[in-house]
Amino acid sequence: MKNFFAARPRTVLALQGGGAHGAFTWGALDRLLEDGLSFDAVTGVSSGAMIAAMAVQGMVKAGPSGARAAVARLWGRVMEGNLLGNIPATPLDWMWDTTKAFSNDFAWSGLTQALRMFDPGVLNPLGQNPLEPLLRELLDVAALRAPDAARLYVGATDVESGEATIFSNAEIGVEALLASACIPMMFPTVKIGGRHYWDGGYSCNPPLAPVLEPAPERLVLIRAQPRRRPGVPTATADIVHRLHEIAFQAPLDAELALLPKRVQLIEVSADAALARHPLNSKLNTDRPFLEALFAAGREAAERALHSE
Repeated sequence: MKNFFAARPRTVLALQGGGAHGAFTWGALDRLLEDGLSFDAVTGVSSGAMIAAMAVQGMVKAGPSGARAAVARLWGRVMEGNLLGNIPATPLDWMWDTTKAFSNDFAWSGLTQALRMFDPGVLNPLGQNPLEPLLRELLDVAALRAPDAARLYVGATDVESGEATIFSNAEIGVEALLASACIPMMFPTVKIGGRHYWDGGYSCNPPLAPVLEPAPERLVLIRAQPRRRPGVPTATADIVHRLHEIAFQAPLDAELALLPKRVQLIEVSADAALARHPLNSKLNTDRPFLEALFAAGREAAERALHSE
C-alpha cells in the first residue's frame, strides 16, 4: 500500500471527545502516525483535546514516532490507574455498584437516577478530578509553545453564555484541558480568567473553524462517538443515551456542512466500534476495554486509508 501521507500535503486533524471512548481515537491516530502522518494543526475537545496536546508535544520532540509515544504514555497511565474508576466513593458509586451486576440498561438507569437525586457537590464532595495530577505530570507546556509546534486548538463550553471558547497553544495548560473535559455532573467547574467552563462537547465537538482558516488541503476527522445507530430506542436509558449522542454530534455536523469543497475530508468512523456500547462505557477505564477500543481504532483507520 502506498504511504498515503508521504507527500505531506497541508493536513489538519480534528479529534472528537468521548471520555474513555477516546481510546478509539488513540488507536486510529496511532495507525495514521505509523503511516507517516504529519499535521500542521489539530483541534480537539475532552479526551480528544488531551490526545491532541500529547501528539503536538510529541511531534515537536521526535516527529510522528514521538507523537505516538506521547499519546501511548497518556493512555498507559489511564489504564495503569483505572483513572475514572478510582474517583472517591460517593452516592453515585454506591448506586453504580448496586446496579452494575445487572444488565447494562438497568445499570445505566440507576446511574441516571443517581444524577437526578444528587447534586455534583454530593457526588464528588472533595471536588477532585483524577485527570489533574496526570496532566500535570505529562503535559509539556514549553513544547506546545515551541516555534515549530503545530497549531493546537482546544474547545470548552462557557457555562454562562453557552458558547464555545477556543484556547490555542499559548493559552493551553492543564486548566484548559481540564475545562475541555469537565463533565459537570462529576467534576468541579473549571475557572479560567474569571469565566467558568464545562466540557467542550456541548458546544463544539471539536471546533473546526480554527483549522480551516486558511483552508487546508486535507482534514482528517477521527470520531469518538457513533454517528448512526440502527433501531429506535424505547427504554428510558436507551433514549437518554441516543439523545446525548445526537446533541454531541450536532455542533460538528453543522460545521462539516460548511466545509469548503476544495478541502479533502478523510473520516475515521466510530460507528462499527462504538454503536454497541452504552453511554456509561465512556467511564470504563479498565485495561481490556481500552485496549479493545485501541485495536478497533487502528482497524478503522486502516479502512479509511484503504478507501482513499
